[in-house]
Amino acid sequence: MQHTQPVIAIVDDDPAICRALSRLLQTVGWQVIAFSSAEAFLQRGVQEPPHCLILDVRLPGMTGLELLDRLVADGVSFPIILITGHTDAQGHRRAIQAGAVAYLRKPVDAQDVLQAIQHSLGPQVPEP
Repeated sequence: MQHTQPVIAIVDDDPAICRALSRLLQTVGWQVIAFSSAEAFLQRGVQEPPHCLILDVRLPGMTGLELLDRLVADGVSFPIILITGHTDAQGHRRAIQAGAVAYLRKPVDAQDVLQAIQHSLGPQVPEP
């Protein structure tokens, strides 16, 4: 990838969540692309995949878990962090088993999000 800074994709149907997360990530120098649905993310294509995806569990149409399953089946190599306002043990277990690197409850704590992204990106990316 040609970007000097990590590109973080956000998929959430709540515009306020997308704005808040976008601002947070941009303040530490990361590039952000936001989508209001799983379908919009898929339409973008993966010719240049993000370094990390923050994905809401409950979305209209294709859910976050369904998108996670599809991306894993397609062999994606970028980390996926799930966020939800409606946690349940079964959903958490399913997400982690499917390959999500974190499962965070809304309202998400800024430090938790930054740490989850940094951990998923590894040491090659400078700390925010």
